[in-house]
Amino acid sequence: MTVSSLSAGSSTGSLKTVAQMTRQAARKLAVLSADEKNRAIEAIALSLSEHADDIVKANAVDCQAALDDNLAPALYGRLKLDATKLQGAIAGVRDVGQLADPVGQIQIHRELDEGLVLKRISCPLGVLGVIFESRPDAVMQIATLAIKSGNGVILKGGREAVRSCEALVKAIRAGLSKTEVNPDVVQLLTTREETLELLKLEGLVDLIIPRGSNSFVRFVQDNTRIPVLGHADGICHLYIDRAANIEQAVAIAVDAKVGYPSACNAIETLLVHGDIAADALPALAAALFDQGVELRGDLHTREILESNNLSTGRNLLAATDDDWSTEYSALTLTVKVVETLDQAIAHINIYGSRHTEAIVSDDTDTASLFMDQVDAAGVFHNCSTRFSDGFRYGFGAEVGISTQKMPPRGPVGLEGLVTYKYQLVGQGQVAATYSGEDAKSFTHRDLSL
Repeated sequence: MTVSSLSAGSSTGSLKTVAQMTRQAARKLAVLSADEKNRAIEAIALSLSEHADDIVKANAVDCQAALDDNLAPALYGRLKLDATKLQGAIAGVRDVGQLADPVGQIQIHRELDEGLVLKRISCPLGVLGVIFESRPDAVMQIATLAIKSGNGVILKGGREAVRSCEALVKAIRAGLSKTEVNPDVVQLLTTREETLELLKLEGLVDLIIPRGSNSFVRFVQDNTRIPVLGHADGICHLYIDRAANIEQAVAIAVDAKVGYPSACNAIETLLVHGDIAADALPALAAALFDQGVELRGDLHTREILESNNLSTGRNLLAATDDDWSTEYSALTLTVKVVETLDQAIAHINIYGSRHTEAIVSDDTDTASLFMDQVDAAGVFHNCSTRFSDGFRYGFGAEVGISTQKMPPRGPVGLEGLVTYKYQLVGQGQVAATYSGEDAKSFTHRDLSL
């Protein structure tokens, strides 16, 4: 087993031993003050800057190996970490340091009876196991969020990013070694066998967060008894309503598809109301074709585009039944004409992955119906689905995006990495006093937070 750890013994011990070390370090981290954690985050940022050349060089080696192995374009796009992207990520690390401390927040302060006071207080989860494909920048985001929320973290990146991840974790741990935070709170695993071992560490790892393809996330969910937070698909839709501003719709569609097609918040399907399809589709298709997007349309879509001489053969194909439920993560977009708002909502609720959906419309009543009835973690009006992101939401960063119904839902920042405990302080009270014929009544009086 290979563990990128600077502490003695962790590179040769079992994964269980590593998890125990992480848990022990996390317990001490959990009681540190906000100032101490923020100083640790700033030390991470400084260390990442000092090691920037090594990190970029390591990533360049990973990228070349990925090209040699014909890594899928979507994964390669996520893998690349150049100097500019690294500096942006370091700025994100510092942004997390500016956020309010989520630990120790009093959520309930209630007198149950005189001298018997209840508090509900936020606290860390414990140890996170985060498994991700490509995206070495996730190392910085997740490690920083874990420290801010008082959690230890065991990271497992994909083999295509192993050198990048090792360089990043080395820098992070070097920074932590100069602070009150034990570097053992951040660990890195590097082999597939360790992934399987990690999924078995119930009792030592409190939450698994997978970030990657649909099949990858499903694999994690099916092979662990540890709670899993993640999304299996990123099938997002953009609906162009009959009351849409077409120019605005074109700009939003291009941004939502072309800006970063491998992102999970990029759209995979475009729905257009039949009343404006004859005008909107040619404008939308022309703009998307100019960006190299391949369209896969239903019959009505193809008829409109062919009648406007916008059928290029290579860029316009017939959509199949499977296309509506496919996450391409590439410059491919399915297009369908719908006759009513209800049809659009029904299509999204059948084929969408509950990630992010958007409507373009100048009719606020229509938009309200759409936003109320579409089942997704994010539902947007007159803006790109690409805003579904922890950094853009002001969370500083995110550990992932959850499409489950139970909270946390959507981009998960600090609030998704803490739980709470009830603390009750009395003066010798016993429960029997409050039961039976002569039971004393509770006061249940809320106190100031």
